[in-house]
Amino acid sequence: MSGNLSWWVEIPVALLLVLSGVFTLAAAVGLVRFKTFFQRMHPPALAFSFAAWCVTLASVVYFSAQDDKLALRSWLIIIFLALTVPVTTILLARTELFRRRTSSGDRGDIPPTLNHESAAPVPPDDKR
Repeated sequence: MSGNLSWWVEIPVALLLVLSGVFTLAAAVGLVRFKTFFQRMHPPALAFSFAAWCVTLASVVYFSAQDDKLALRSWLIIIFLALTVPVTTILLARTELFRRRTSSGDRGDIPPTLNHESAAPVPPDDKR
């Protein structure tokens, strides 16, 4: 880091950055280890989000200590990621479901609750 910062700033920043690397490694292992698309969606979305939170917190601590005032500009990045990662995950899942529904009968690993052919019919709303 920088020579003008004390050890009580550098150690938490270093630990947060190492923790971020651990979360990223866990996401990569989960991505390689799981077999189906739906199982592979979760590790990157969750672990990369946790890793981004660690990097953002490390950035806030480092730049706040360096400038001697609270530096919150980094929070804009994590707020944007917190809003876009779940939306992207949902869109990927819906795209995969649509792709499987339009393909030639291969349903693969779709759980029975998501298979619309085996679902019980939904009764119409009773408007009295």
